[in-house]
Amino acid sequence: MSAYPAFIMGTLCIVGGITGFARTRSIPSLVAGVGVGALYLWSADSLRKGTANGLEAALGASAILFLSSVPRAAKGPVPAVLTATSAVSAYYYGKTLYAVRQ
Repeated sequence: MSAYPAFIMGTLCIVGGITGFARTRSIPSLVAGVGVGALYLWSADSLRKGTANGLEAALGASAILFLSSVPRAAKGPVPAVLTATSAVSAYYYGKTLYAVRQ
């Protein structure tokens, strides 16, 4: 089980939220990007330290990002990439969580 996908996703979400705010002054982009990014980074830190709920938090952040980006997936490359990366991350952490629970 690796924390690297969560570190990468967290960084990308925060950078994306700040970029969305800088380009369009979109407060929802800033709040969502920083919020989901912070959840990913917290889960990555928990995974790295081996403390409780890191996998669940990473899976939850992936689900939140996936569900929020699916309706916009066809509107351009950024939402499509968000949808794809969150789906891959959700698959990875879901599979890992399932394996740990067995």
